[in-house]
Amino acid sequence: MSGARGRTTMSATGRDDLDEEAELSDVWVAAEPRPERAPAADPGAEASPRPKAGRGATTARGATTTRGASADRGTSTGRSTDGRTGTGPGADAHPGTDADLPAREARPLVAASWRRSVRARVSPDGAARVELDEDELAACREAHPLSAAMPVIRELMGAYATDGEHLLAVCDAAGRMLWVEGHPGTLRKARGMNFVAGARWSEAAAGTNAPGTALAVDRPVQVVAAEHFRRPVRAWTCAAAPVHDPHSGRVIGAVDITGGERLAHPHSLGFVQAVARAAESQLALLGPAPDPERIRLSALGRDGAVLSVGGRRLRLSRRHSEILVVLAHRPEGVGGDELLTLLYEDGSVTPVTLRAELSRLRALLGPDVLRSRPYRLAAPVDADFATVDRRLASGAVAAAAGEYAGPLLPASTAPGVVRLRERLADRLRAALVDRGDPGLLADWAYSAWGEDDVVVWRALCAATPAPQLPPVRARLDSLEAELSAGATDLQRTVHHTRA
Repeated sequence: MSGARGRTTMSATGRDDLDEEAELSDVWVAAEPRPERAPAADPGAEASPRPKAGRGATTARGATTTRGASADRGTSTGRSTDGRTGTGPGADAHPGTDADLPAREARPLVAASWRRSVRARVSPDGAARVELDEDELAACREAHPLSAAMPVIRELMGAYATDGEHLLAVCDAAGRMLWVEGHPGTLRKARGMNFVAGARWSEAAAGTNAPGTALAVDRPVQVVAAEHFRRPVRAWTCAAAPVHDPHSGRVIGAVDITGGERLAHPHSLGFVQAVARAAESQLALLGPAPDPERIRLSALGRDGAVLSVGGRRLRLSRRHSEILVVLAHRPEGVGGDELLTLLYEDGSVTPVTLRAELSRLRALLGPDVLRSRPYRLAAPVDADFATVDRRLASGAVAAAAGEYAGPLLPASTAPGVVRLRERLADRLRAALVDRGDPGLLADWAYSAWGEDDVVVWRALCAATPAPQLPPVRARLDSLEAELSAGATDLQRTVHHTRA
């Protein structure tokens, strides 16, 4: 059973959007300011609608906020009405200040991230888990492709971080911090919330934060003060950008700058984005040049595949992605009638519709790439899902998990793609459970597709050392309670229907 983010229909566990919104509302209410004295209500006055936050606007609680000016830029200074600052790494989060106020009129990106954090059962008062000891951290650093780009990242960010009392951080695609460096005093303060190398800061594990959310949405993200999901992090501001493999386009990690209120500026976001692009350029220079004769297809964790062919990199539509996934899996070729059944659920779709799609795809790829009678690709294809499959077959479970960027074309309903997607996910999932490695299991459990996977959470609970067990045990208990409630609801529905 796997979780799907952004779902608007009743989930397999029996929870729907109303439950999620109610729970999110509870978190918001818990985080809102509670003034010691509320102004007395005028019995003769009519209730007025709550105004939108802006410079000098008065909230429904009678407090004046100064957030609106920076909210237009997607940032916030975090200053309260009495002049106290709640965004610096040395500042306390005073109740009743913006440092503890995730406004209901939050930016859409932040609101969506909070919903995912609630769905992932992140505790607003929890702390990030340190998962890698010194030896494991050293091995992960050595094996990670971003180790080759660290000299460039340090050259661009090191002095800026130290002089500004900030931190530079680099994490892998699972949100585990591999490097956290910068000003010594800020490093000491960051240890209080486990913002350290070896800790997992993925969104599903640590809630809304710049590196974790940047990985979740695959775009640069800035998170300012009270926009963080967890209260202990609301004294900080951070900006992060994902880093991609320059050849496959796969996300391999993120670069982040974290510190105080001086980072609450749009320039911080542009800065980390430029550093991420520089890291990708460095990896492209150091890595082997791709063979222009080979076709590369990246379709894991994407609704639209990316195809590299003839020196070009193409983002494909969903239907063209489905066609190429099927043809990559069947290099010997597929006849028109069979291809029709593999791509369309609706039996009423005619061969004319398929031929039209193939004609458009041929025009995009070039006449020498897509052939017919049977339909096939002219050159060998390096497909990411096939690579994961081969590594599983050879017993290289860790390597397979490292290549798995998510379900195959997760939004596709094409029968042929659905079968491939489920088969690959089931094989990898079973291999991870059988291996019992807590790090590999955690990578799956804290991912978008594994956050509700009770089988993996049970295996992770059994494999996790006792000092790190409580949050894992709590999450598993929550999932099993949902399963039990969902089964009870289903039984009642069946009983009512039969009656």
